[in-house]
Amino acid sequence: MPSIAGKYQHYKNENIDDYFIAVGVPFMGRKMMAMSSPLLEITIDGETMMIKNSSLIRTVEYKFKLGEEYEEHMPNAVIKSVTTIVNDNELITKSVVPESNETCGRHYLFTDDECVITLTHDRVKTPAKRYFRRVKE
Repeated sequence: MPSIAGKYQHYKNENIDDYFIAVGVPFMGRKMMAMSSPLLEITIDGETMMIKNSSLIRTVEYKFKLGEEYEEHMPNAVIKSVTTIVNDNELITKSVVPESNETCGRHYLFTDDECVITLTHDRVKTPAKRYFRRVKE
């Protein structure tokens, strides 16, 4: 079974611009995020997890307890999220936008070589995907 914890370098997207349009990200923000190549770092310490995304644009870090609600501060909203581990090689984050009651989520699938994140949202017909290669240390 591959480890979830580790560092991953972004290398490609699928359907990301359509996803960002549907969720209301402005043009310049969409283009900057689509062109960025963030480093994803995940650590697990017992029931506490940290997910950090670092790029030239910004660094975002969330530390939370698995299975417990936490807040994520997005550029245009604060969302309530819960992250769980499934099948020892998958993370699922389910989120709600309190103002609109819309749901969104991220599904992380880990292999020995990569992490694929599938992004979903009530307003999006086709999910977006972000691909990250595992950084060998």
